[in-house]
Amino acid sequence: MLESWVFWSLLAATMQAVRTAGQKYLIADISPLGATLVRYLFGLPFIAMYLGWLLLDRGASIPAPSILFITYGVVAGFLQIIATILLIRLFTLRNFVVGSCYIRTEILITAVIGLTFFGELVSGLGWMAMLTCVVGLVLITVSKSGKLSDLWDLSSLYGLGAGLAFSLTSLLIRQASLSFGLDDAMFTAALTLAYMILVQTVMSLAMLLVHNAAELRVIFRKWKPSVFVGATSVVGSVGWFTAFTLERAAYVKTLGQIEFVLTLAISILYFKERPKKMELLGMSVLISGVMLLLLAP
Repeated sequence: MLESWVFWSLLAATMQAVRTAGQKYLIADISPLGATLVRYLFGLPFIAMYLGWLLLDRGASIPAPSILFITYGVVAGFLQIIATILLIRLFTLRNFVVGSCYIRTEILITAVIGLTFFGELVSGLGWMAMLTCVVGLVLITVSKSGKLSDLWDLSSLYGLGAGLAFSLTSLLIRQASLSFGLDDAMFTAALTLAYMILVQTVMSLAMLLVHNAAELRVIFRKWKPSVFVGATSVVGSVGWFTAFTLERAAYVKTLGQIEFVLTLAISILYFKERPKKMELLGMSVLISGVMLLLLAP
């Protein structure tokens, strides 16, 4: 069994970038809520197949969930829906870069909340690594906009709100998976993910039916990109959930920011875009932070 939280985090970060690109394509025709529903509704068959494979491979049965698991799962599912809607709304705003900068505080928010409420201790080197990564992310963000004017507007509120919701979601996912008390991170992570996707599908579908039921027809007409979003979302979520089960959420979220470096590398090597000096500096700082994190106890 693959037990490296580093592998699962990198898998999750990569698939998240791919899934986000798919959702950007969809929001040209559907609302943020509709794009959020697509992620869960079309992800259900894929998580069902993955969980079924794990059950057969281990010859296991689904254990009875505790009240703690059910509560954590429902709350985490709701918060992730809110975070996803806020993130998709950011795509439509002119100051998307500003909002994205605020989302990067998610790393530190996760560490503070994890320490305060769940007793997840972070070493001094771990704090230094997270701060270094945040500095690198901010430098990259600033380089993309040229400047960060209007630092406090609607986009900043969306960014902070999404960052906080994603942070709480990550921590609750970890607690839900650990509540089974089983020494099988892949299995308990899959159980948690399957439960959350089912809950999120019901929640987001109910919200869409109340808000704009006619949009369902548009979603099913766009079934090909919707299946793509659903599949990549599940693969990414399997990575995140497994990594959260194996390691502290703050460390996983910090390593996941390597997605920025991968995206910039693709733009430079494949699309032949010339990077700005501040982008290169931000990448260097971010990579330094990641290296420090891998050395942290």
